[in-house]
Amino acid sequence: MYIAGDITWLQSIVLGVLQGLTEFLPVSSTAHMALASRLLYGEDAGAAYSAVVQLGPIVAIIWYFRQDLVRYLQGIIKTGSLGKAIDTRDTDAKLGWFTLFGTIPLAIAGVLLEHKIDTTLRKPSVMGISLIVLAAIMLFAERVGKRNRDLDQLTFQDSQAIGWAQVLALAPGASRSGVTITAGLFLGLTRESAARFSFLLSIPAITAAGVYKLFKVLKHGGLHGQGSVYLVSAIIAAVVAYVVINWFLKYMEKHDTVGFIVYRLLLGAVLLGLVATHRIDNSPAKAEIEKPKASTAVRMMPHNSITSTTTPAIVAAPWKF
Repeated sequence: MYIAGDITWLQSIVLGVLQGLTEFLPVSSTAHMALASRLLYGEDAGAAYSAVVQLGPIVAIIWYFRQDLVRYLQGIIKTGSLGKAIDTRDTDAKLGWFTLFGTIPLAIAGVLLEHKIDTTLRKPSVMGISLIVLAAIMLFAERVGKRNRDLDQLTFQDSQAIGWAQVLALAPGASRSGVTITAGLFLGLTRESAARFSFLLSIPAITAAGVYKLFKVLKHGGLHGQGSVYLVSAIIAAVVAYVVINWFLKYMEKHDTVGFIVYRLLLGAVLLGLVATHRIDNSPAKAEIEKPKASTAVRMMPHNSITSTTTPAIVAAPWKF
């Protein structure tokens, strides 16, 4: 896991807004963050940085669904077992259990594939292909999905199908919300119900991932004095994500996902084009946590930045446009 060098306040704001905008939309926050940091920074800011900033959207979605989560937790406690939750018509209890058990496949796969996900697969070319492939699958789901089932009609088998589909989102560029919403559409859920269950599944998934990554960062090197900058990114991401969640659920009540499909196709094509023309580096993200040396601290600053002889040298991002 890798933490890049110093991040300026302006860039922390830009990346925070971007994380909040894309975290819960079916467009892949990973692809956006990786592309933006490569263009601004000269390299991928890394899975560790994304995980820290992701804590903001985690807080946003927990706060947004706080009343639902209390009901689901009460339902789980009341039923006392998954069997009772399925046998009753208690929607709150069922959704609570379904959310927990639907997260298990992702948790297992995430632990087993963590290194490849954070390094080998975290390449712009992989993200571009993932964006395009899932866009095609989303379009197919829009065409064949019956969209005649609400969330209270979700079964345990449905939740497991969506949970296993969520594993595909471990491929950078696929989009966790995009994969789960698509799976829900294939199962006949309405768009709004598919989006709502996708968001519910995201709560344990991204919370566990974010806390785990943060623990590793703090254990193996810390934030290199960038804690306040990262915190600003996370807070901005939280505010923007809350607005996006509210907007997106209302949007999905009356609209399809075609706009997001077109956007994914365009972004995927742009990524692959940038790689093909060598405008951005297609190397995998770095795995190790590196402590930036005083003489080689990297700052995301414009080309030809002038450094003082009394301050650490600044390496400018390799703009290629």
